Amino acid sequence: MIQAEGISKSFGEIQAVTHLSAQIREGEVFGLVGSNGAGKSTFLRMVSGVLKPDEGELLVDEEPVYEQEQVKGKLFLIPDEHYFFPNSNPEEMMDYYAMVYPAFDREKFNKWMERFQLDRKRKLNTFSKGMKKQVSVLLGICANTKYLLCDETFDGLDPVMRQAVKSLFAEEMLNRSFTPVVASHNLRELEDICDHVGLLHKGGMLVSRDLEDMKLNIHKVQCVIREPEREEALLAALQVLHMEKRGSLLVLTARGKREEILRQVEEANPLFSEILPLTLEEIFISETEVAGYDIKSLLF
Repeated sequence: MIQAEGISKSFGEIQAVTHLSAQIREGEVFGLVGSNGAGKSTFLRMVSGVLKPDEGELLVDEEPVYEQEQVKGKLFLIPDEHYFFPNSNPEEMMDYYAMVYPAFDREKFNKWMERFQLDRKRKLNTFSKGMKKQVSVLLGICANTKYLLCDETFDGLDPVMRQAVKSLFAEEMLNRSFTPVVASHNLRELEDICDHVGLLHKGGMLVSRDLEDMKLNIHKVQCVIREPEREEALLAALQVLHMEKRGSLLVLTARGKREEILRQVEEANPLFSEILPLTLEEIFISETEVAGYDIKSLLF
């Protein structure tokens, strides 16, 4: 487990992370979302032991990570711009990481390079951005570390490759102790892979929730209610997070149990009603609007 308690980090007058607290459980995919400058990269660098927090406590499996070689060996960081040695090829980078990480699986790396149709002998400086990302992911996975920290990993990958990488994560989680932490500025990239999602804003954790809990306790309903008094009574009875009126059609997002929300709607004697599926984006919009933020202005 990765635990951060009130950690902060500044660079001169720039406060990158401010009193951030988070808990990343083992065996789950943790999604870290936030706009550019929200503090995602700085947080991941502190978790990996590259940077030391100015204050607060950061533990990996109950041990501090900074300048602790044994603990740092449990983590592999894939930065937004992965550094490769000048004029190196994937095979040479494999040799380097195999020296750093004793459990590095060369056979697995070569197998996946072949499946992704990537040439091990070709110079990396001739690869496209997406191809370099693929090599970075394969190096990270084949290092066989317990935690894989991914900074904008899916940026630059085409849709087919995104799904391939997500499938690769799922396969690793089935076969060994493996916990990916995926940072992105795009909620849609995280929706079908994450178990838990945290929203960073101005260096702090604005919202941190289990995805299933959010989906079970927030629901979107559209209905047509003929009598204004019944509509007002319904809105008063529900814990409404967001409401929109399109002519006679009432569209609302409410917190609570699905059965209870449906019961309240039916008591309003609607001409028409149905529960609609919620996207991760809509869930976060509802959560952050309640907290007084407009997530659309933060991320999109």
